[in-house]
Amino acid sequence: MREPKKLHVALFPWLAFGHIIPFFELAKHIAQRGHKISFISTPRNIQRLPKIPSNLAPRINLVSLPLPTVDHLPQDAEATSDLPSQKIPYLKIAYDGLEGPFLQFLKTSSPDWIICDFAQHWLPPIAANLGISLAFFSILSAWSVSFFGSSSSAMIKGEDPRSQPEDFTVIPEWIPFPSKVAFKLHEAKRLFQAWKEDSDVSFSGVFRIGSVLAGCDVIAVRSCNEIEAEFLRLVGEFHGKPCLPIGLLPPDDLDATCSEEDDTWLTTREWLDKQNKGSVVYIAFGSEAELSQPELNELAFGLELSGLPFFWVLRKGDNSVKLPDGFKDRVKGRGMVCTSWAPQLRILGHESVGGFLTHCGYGSVIEALYSGLALIMLPINIIDQGLIARVFGEKKVGVEVTRDESDGSFIKESVAESLRLVMVEKEGEEYRNNAKEMRKVFADKDLHDRYLDHFVEFLQNH
Repeated sequence: MREPKKLHVALFPWLAFGHIIPFFELAKHIAQRGHKISFISTPRNIQRLPKIPSNLAPRINLVSLPLPTVDHLPQDAEATSDLPSQKIPYLKIAYDGLEGPFLQFLKTSSPDWIICDFAQHWLPPIAANLGISLAFFSILSAWSVSFFGSSSSAMIKGEDPRSQPEDFTVIPEWIPFPSKVAFKLHEAKRLFQAWKEDSDVSFSGVFRIGSVLAGCDVIAVRSCNEIEAEFLRLVGEFHGKPCLPIGLLPPDDLDATCSEEDDTWLTTREWLDKQNKGSVVYIAFGSEAELSQPELNELAFGLELSGLPFFWVLRKGDNSVKLPDGFKDRVKGRGMVCTSWAPQLRILGHESVGGFLTHCGYGSVIEALYSGLALIMLPINIIDQGLIARVFGEKKVGVEVTRDESDGSFIKESVAESLRLVMVEKEGEEYRNNAKEMRKVFADKDLHDRYLDHFVEFLQNH
């Protein structure tokens, strides 16, 4: 019997670390199965990647394409985390400027497959002309892809029947089964504002993803049937092509980027070791969530009011927001605030941590449920975090902090109530138990490996 073909696969993510890291994980998994990888990004992002495991290094080639200079884009800004949100449309213009260099790479390297992101609306015709197969890897779940558009053609032409923010607060008519996937009004208003800012400067995100969905050969989704079989089926039907879950890409080890001897981890672990089992709430909003000063104040006062021990990773690109006066003194002993990088996976896996107050970034939710932790959910960004919060709220593994429907504001009392409910109260037992139960899916390495095997086989056979 003939040996299956060894592939050359090029992966080209959007310039955001919430995209780059899952793409990098996928690259490692494909390389593990014996295939050659070209991982493409800009020089600064390539430098910021985690170290490639030594056994995979011979099969993974990191390709740097210098980012073109664009008006309004600061020097050295090569990822969304380097910029305030209103400047991101200019990063998309610079990214579109990589079309020529990427075409040059394809002509000289001839990969068998390109795995691309949502942003490269110009890529499908190039791949087709060169006879290279194209996979779209969605780091968004299938429920989010379904919510944003019923078909590729409607997305490209901007034919969404929803023209007002209110229209996004109900389940779209094309989702034929019961679901709670919809925005709150304040989220829909912010989404409309962001879309306007985006389309004033660049192609809209919906046009971009519609173009990629229309022109790709297969849709790969960071997901699994155990979580959203109906939505995965629906995405394939909408877009008329195979839609393959590749599993959740759960972490391989507790944190490859952090050794047991790492100073930050030693200090953190020493503090966590002194706390009671399951008593600590961990708080982190990723590297890009932008909290306003009033939001930061209410969050801090809510933590104070809850009386719970907490570990808060407060990474702010924007230093204009600061903790309320006297906050650190008042919570001394029971609360830790860390303003640098923290080994999130190790913290989530520590036995003293009992819950996670999160912005509902998909990667963070996966990491929390990998450790069996219940969620206290405070979606911040507009794209899909609200939808993620609805889904996991419906699955009863966490609760959302109550916000004002019209403007999205929240108060310290609702923060404290949600924290206490999930962490210590009798009624919260259901959430704690369900999160532990869900860990069986999220931490099942064999299950997720089978999805990856199936996906790589598909690439080999097509």
